[in-house]
Amino acid sequence: MHSDTAPARTPAPAPSPSSAPTWDPGQYLRHAGHRAQPFLDLLNRIPELPARPARIADLGCGPGNVTALLAERWPEAHITGFDLSPEMLRRAGEEYAGPTIGGGRLDFRHGDLAHWLPEETYDLIVSNAALQWVPGHPGSFGPWINGLRPGGTLAFQVPGNFTAPSHRLLAELCDTPRWRDRLAGHGARYVHVLEPAEYLARLIELGCTVDVWETTYHQLLTGTDPVLDWVKGTALRPVLTRLGDDRAAVDLFLDEYREALREAYPPGPRGTVFPFRRIFAVARKEA
Repeated sequence: MHSDTAPARTPAPAPSPSSAPTWDPGQYLRHAGHRAQPFLDLLNRIPELPARPARIADLGCGPGNVTALLAERWPEAHITGFDLSPEMLRRAGEEYAGPTIGGGRLDFRHGDLAHWLPEETYDLIVSNAALQWVPGHPGSFGPWINGLRPGGTLAFQVPGNFTAPSHRLLAELCDTPRWRDRLAGHGARYVHVLEPAEYLARLIELGCTVDVWETTYHQLLTGTDPVLDWVKGTALRPVLTRLGDDRAAVDLFLDEYREALREAYPPGPRGTVFPFRRIFAVARKEA
């Protein structure tokens, strides 16, 4: 998916686990409230699960803060969060792993969503803001739905803001003469999201009852350069990982990107408005 004003490019291949972005749970959680709201809205649309206690998989669980929200909704459930990032899994395990107040339990495991398959029967497979990193993820919908109990649900939300200035400016900066040799493609390499109608069609073809929608959240961010602070936790991770320990290069890149973001997202008297489009899907398997 490309902006009309963005240069055409061939998407870079997905990284191997050894070249995947290095994640910073603390930076990601700096905007935990805004990041969790779409998951809460998704959670409210998930129907009753077919079994109690339920078996739930959270794909791309990150630092575990939204996985814990699943335990609030289904306190007796056995919930497993899967993630590729050792940093995220370590934080999730330290903060949330163990028995829940309703007699269920939370655990966390290493899992590459590009290859993950259900190893047991689930009542709910859910994913929050993770599938955009997975090329070809709609091809996994069939096996994931096959891994659901009859009446079970596949539910996910993904960002749909890849033509927004935050992402367009990042891709354009990575492709400038100064940065092209080191960073070309890194600013746009994870754009693997379909439009809502495409998700609807694919899930209906798999025999599910489907609810698909989109929402643009107009988030009011505060602080100095808050949009830069936001993307440091997500879209900037591949770039920062690529630049590694070259502190001078990191500082120079961030200075250039910061100036572009300040022009695109000027601060107001009470903060900076950061529109953020999200795409949601809830697919219930035939009972």
